[in-house]
Amino acid sequence: MTVRYFAGARAAAGGVSSEAVTLPEGATVADILSQLEARHGAPLARVLKASSLLLDEVAVRDQTLRPHPNATLDVLPPFAGG
Repeated sequence: MTVRYFAGARAAAGGVSSEAVTLPEGATVADILSQLEARHGAPLARVLKASSLLLDEVAVRDQTLRPHPNATLDVLPPFAGG
């Protein structure tokens, strides 16, 4: 699957705007987030806790969802301004 990072999430992921993630069979969104935290460390872990997630352009409310291997997960940190 592809994970795309926006704004502060991109910075927390070391400047990476997107990356491929290999999903083990039966992986959930929560499993993917754990994999990303392990890969990028504490800065991204903090951002992920506050971020909104879109799975194939639909807001993720249930992290037990099992994305398909070609899915796209967008990580949208809180944005300031108005």
